[in-house]
Amino acid sequence: MIKIGLFGIGLDTYWSQFDGLLNKLKTYHSEIKDRLESFQVNIIDAGIVDNPGKACVAAKKFISEDVELIFLNISTYALSSTVLPVVQKTGKPVVVLNLQPVSVIDYEKFNALRDRGKKTGEWLAHCQACSAPEIACVFNRAGIDYFLVTGYLQDPLAWIGIENWVDAAKVRAIMKENRVGVIGNYYGGMLDVYSDLTQHSALFGNHFEIIEVSELKSIRDSINQESIINKTDQFHNEFDVSPECEEKEIGRAVKTSCALDELVKNRQLGAIAYYFEGKGDPEYENIATSIIAGNTLLTGHNVPVAGECEVKNVQAMKILDAFGAGGSFSEFYLMDFEDDVVLLGHDGPAHPAIAEGRVGLVPLPIYHGKPGKGLSIQMTVKHGLVTILSVVQSGDGKLSLLVAEGESVPGPILNIGNTNSRYRFSIGARTFVNEWSKAGPAHHCAIGVGHIADKIDKLGALLGIEVKKIC
Repeated sequence: MIKIGLFGIGLDTYWSQFDGLLNKLKTYHSEIKDRLESFQVNIIDAGIVDNPGKACVAAKKFISEDVELIFLNISTYALSSTVLPVVQKTGKPVVVLNLQPVSVIDYEKFNALRDRGKKTGEWLAHCQACSAPEIACVFNRAGIDYFLVTGYLQDPLAWIGIENWVDAAKVRAIMKENRVGVIGNYYGGMLDVYSDLTQHSALFGNHFEIIEVSELKSIRDSINQESIINKTDQFHNEFDVSPECEEKEIGRAVKTSCALDELVKNRQLGAIAYYFEGKGDPEYENIATSIIAGNTLLTGHNVPVAGECEVKNVQAMKILDAFGAGGSFSEFYLMDFEDDVVLLGHDGPAHPAIAEGRVGLVPLPIYHGKPGKGLSIQMTVKHGLVTILSVVQSGDGKLSLLVAEGESVPGPILNIGNTNSRYRFSIGARTFVNEWSKAGPAHHCAIGVGHIADKIDKLGALLGIEVKKIC
């Protein structure tokens, strides 16, 4: 579990003036901590920080625990000098929680209080908004990035936003630890897919393992019979294997899938971008033409694989997978102007976890644009809400995220041994294709289930990059 820092703020002068105020604020703070812990994260709690000295102690605690993100709970009014040292010293992203105890104060009960001291103490327990502009002002002037969530303790909308920040922090941590295998070479001439690996490492924090195809071949040559039997069972359990698939072709794909699993284990990979054809060497061509099924199984088990050595797209696939949304390798296939939908798909790898029904394993007599023949994947993405994501590299080398929300809808598709789905967008098919294309992505994209653009937007904020939303 990732570590997330939490600290509340207050003014120590208040505690002796208003009996019971600190204990009340601590109760609210504990509610926030418990709710955050329910999101399966390790909360490093610095308690209520009420003077600059305690702020320095809190900062040291967060630094020593190496937290990914800090939640700053405005418990009541507090001096900004109490807040600034914590955020300055840690250098971690901070989300300011401006959460009142309730949606509206009980005016009648409050005004019935005769003791003015109790009145003031009760008001101060609801005085979170007072500090929000002061903290924002100081952070603005100090050049500190921050994010603000305003609401009340049991506010569903506020907690959706908070959970999205937690999920974004989790994905940020996953991307930093991700080891991406790069096997082979780019598909020659696809200028849009070429990537700057240094830029990717600098932004996402991941490591690239440059892997020779010969390493995969060497592993494949040593696969034992027990592994082949187990993998064959997995094929039949996780795929709807077409009776048209020849045993010889299944055997080739099974052996290559075993080798891929071993490669992932040996190199501790969390994603793979690959392409090679093996021209002139039957053994290497044998691997290249039997790789789609194994790559699909890996993708369905949290190791996304992008063909044509599309590094940008495997990063997008990994992001969607880390959010639990899937992430299937896709490209634009055609447009249906009668139904106002866009069809997207690819010859693999697919993401079985987001399939509508079982994933088909079918034979292809020819791989379009590639040599040889073999087995391929046939599936449709689940009908319902979807999110499409691309990692975009601009002319100046900067990376950004491009996202669109739409819907996978039923209807006729192309049964050509590929993934294939129909997608509808709120701005219409024509406008979507125009706006998406003009944003400058490569022709590949990753597709996940659900609408998670808000989470991706928050991930972009944590990464410090632009997120462009088409629809």
